[in-house]
This record gives sequence, structure tokens and C-alpha cells, in this order.
Amino acid sequence: MQTVEDFDLVVLGSGEAGKYLAWTLGSQGQRVAVVERRFIGGSCPNIACLPSKNVIHTAKVVSYFRHGSEFGLPTIETPVDMTVVRDRKRKMVDGLVEMHEQKFHSSGAELIMGSGAFVAPRTIEVTLTAGGTRTLRGKNVVISTGSRARIDNTLGLRDAKPLTHIDALELDQVPPELIILGGGYIGLEMAQAFQRLGSQVTIIEKNPTVIHREDSDVTRAVQELFVEEGIRIITGASIERIEGTSGEQIKAHIFQSGSFSTIEGTHLLVAGGRTPNTDNIGLQLAGIELESSGHIHVNNRLQTTAEGVWAVGDCAGSPHFTHIALDDFRVVRDNLAGIDHTTSNRQVPYCLFIDPELSHVGLSEREAASQLIPYRRFKIPMVAVLRTRTLGETRGFLKALVDTKSDHILGFTAFGINAGEYLAPIQLAMTAGLPYTMLRDTILTHPTMSEGLGVLFSSKPN
Repeated sequence: MQTVEDFDLVVLGSGEAGKYLAWTLGSQGQRVAVVERRFIGGSCPNIACLPSKNVIHTAKVVSYFRHGSEFGLPTIETPVDMTVVRDRKRKMVDGLVEMHEQKFHSSGAELIMGSGAFVAPRTIEVTLTAGGTRTLRGKNVVISTGSRARIDNTLGLRDAKPLTHIDALELDQVPPELIILGGGYIGLEMAQAFQRLGSQVTIIEKNPTVIHREDSDVTRAVQELFVEEGIRIITGASIERIEGTSGEQIKAHIFQSGSFSTIEGTHLLVAGGRTPNTDNIGLQLAGIELESSGHIHVNNRLQTTAEGVWAVGDCAGSPHFTHIALDDFRVVRDNLAGIDHTTSNRQVPYCLFIDPELSHVGLSEREAASQLIPYRRFKIPMVAVLRTRTLGETRGFLKALVDTKSDHILGFTAFGINAGEYLAPIQLAMTAGLPYTMLRDTILTHPTMSEGLGVLFSSKPN
């Protein structure tokens, strides 16, 4: 019988929340082991957030070259060398992985490369990448296995060998005609980037609009941007079947507005949602229950149905953002230390890294209306933020919802250059319960983007 090794903490998966728990407790002198199948540090630094933003930035640089005449430079239409784009991204990832390895080493947490699965309560057997097995038992165990791109059962879809975002970021050639299934965050970011890199992109979305949960002024503005850039958007369409092989020839047979049609391309990218990585890890042997969605059932302290076992990030059904996983780390860290900390009523800010960016925190107009919450709306075009004029980047708007009685900010949306950078001061005001007038009356440096907050809150609400 194999020896069972005892640890204070065992973490399955080295994603955002799991790795920070390991580094924190390891640095405190606890015996910690982290089991990672492939990507050291999780998806964000390897195959998701940071690599995609690296490629997106390259696409923005390409767009500048193609509009060189605006800056007194020759317009350049040379095809993009995707091997250079890919290698630039890989170089960044290599540096991030090295940084993570150093953090594991300095914290004292042991990083174990292999595939882990529960074999008993709080006990994980690891099939080591280098060969052999180890059995680890934790006083506490944290599941941090993340999620993966969902490929549904549409006829012919799996046989077509579609790209996921992981594959798309590793391409060494620009797809001539790229069909993207899904108009959510990933689909939109990849669509604009590849259109700018030289693809002809078509987005097929089943809902009436892309990013359909946003307010109508947001979806309208984003769709107008994409159409101007030459991206074809097909909404309200169901995929009946897929024919062909991605990388060769693809036909998407769709049903839209009462009729059938066929969309043809060379490559197919699926961006229609995420599936939690909770299968084949022995959860039933550890008394860990799942939701019908496949996510691990947790309470608001991120405890599972098994004593001493916690789940964090995507696999636990937390909003699929790295910064939310980081907050999951804080929740579990505090609860392990005897401090009651829950996920209830926390802010969920987000930024969509198209160009220009879209950022949001708090209530949307749609949500406020559905909850019968009275509000005043402040809204200005981005051209009113004078810094945008100096950059020649005036597309978009700023919008805020303010409580009619308390003057507290209920929600905020920015669509424009560097929109994500507006979130921190807005969140601080919301968290501290400050009235919007504090931002309105603050001396804000001219000409900066944040100066726009003063302009926004000095405007006439409607």
C-alpha cells in the first residue's frame, strides 16, 4: 500500500485563487502541496487573459500602421507574420511561468506536476507527469481546477475540429475566413483582433444581440464599431449543423428569421461558453456534490459539501474573471484563519478588451429597472473628455446610475479608450459609500482620462 503524505493544505490546480492560497500559507510555514496538470499558474498567464491581451495589443499596433496617413506616415498593408505574433506572446508567457516557479520556490509550497483525483475524503492520488504516483492528504483541500471552452453537441461540430481560444492564440498563419460561434467576451475580443490581423471574420450569435446582457446602448455601440471594421455579425441565429474541417473549409448551416442559410469560411472558432473542470477528478469519492451545471456546490464561504474541502474560481461557479478568483482566495484564506468572510454582495467589475474597451461595475439600467430601483442617469459622449481629442480616440461614452435619494453610485459603464482605468475610482467611491459629488468636486488633473469623471458628474442627469 502506497504511503499517504500529510499536508496542512493540498490544492488541486494552480489557478489564481489556489496559487495565492499556496503561496500565503506556505510562507507562513505550513506544509502545502499544489497539484498542476499542465499550466503552471493556471489559465490566465498561460492561455487566457494575459496571452490574449498580448495578441490584442499586437492587433491594435497593426491597425495603427494601416491608418498611418492620420499621423503623417505611409499606410502599410503588408500581411502580418503570425509566427512573430505567436512568438512574442510565447516569450511573455515563458517569463510569467518563470515568475510563478520562483514564487512557489520562495514560498515553500511544493508544486507537483501531474493529474490528481480524489480517492477518499481530503485525499488525492496524483499520477505524476514524470512517472509514478503520490497520495496526498490535506487537513484542508482546495479545488481550483478552472474551466474549459464548451463544445456543444451541434451536429458535425466536434468532427470539424474547431479552434478554441487556446488554439487561436497558437496559430502561425492568419485564418483567411474565420467563423466565430458566440458573441460574448471571448468571441468579440478574438473577432476584432483577427479582423485587424487580416482575417475576414463572421460572428454567429444565437441571441438577438452580441453581449446580450448589456444595456441596449452598449450593444448597439459595440455592433456599430464591429460593422465599421468589416466584421460580419449574424444574430438571432441557431446553428443547425457544421460541415467540413476547421483549417480547410467550413460550412455553418444556420436558421435565422424563419429561413435557412449557409455561412462559409476556412476556420471555425468556438466561443460559446465555459464548462467547469469537475469531471474525472473523483469528487463522488470525497463526498463533494455538484450543481446541475457541473459546478461544485459551495456555500457563500466557498465550502463544499465535504468537511475540510473548499472550491474556488470557475469550477465553483464564481463569475469567470481572474480578479474574482483572487477575491475567492481572500475569502478562503480568512475562513481558514477563523475570520468569517463570504462572497455575498461583492462587486463584480469587468472589462471587455476590445478597442476601444468596455468596462462596467454595479447595476445596469436593465437590472435597475427590473428591480424597480429609482435612479438618475448621467451620460456623456467620450468626445467630451478632452484627453480623447488629443489621442484622436473619441468613440464611446461614459454612463453612471445614481441613487435618487442617497446620491450613491449604483452602476457605471464606460465604452471608450482605456475604459477599464475608470473602474478603480468608481469602485472606491461605491465601496466607501461616497456620493457622486465627491468625484464631481475633486480636482482632477487636466488633460487625463479620469478628468472625464468630473465632466460626467457635472452633466445634467436624465
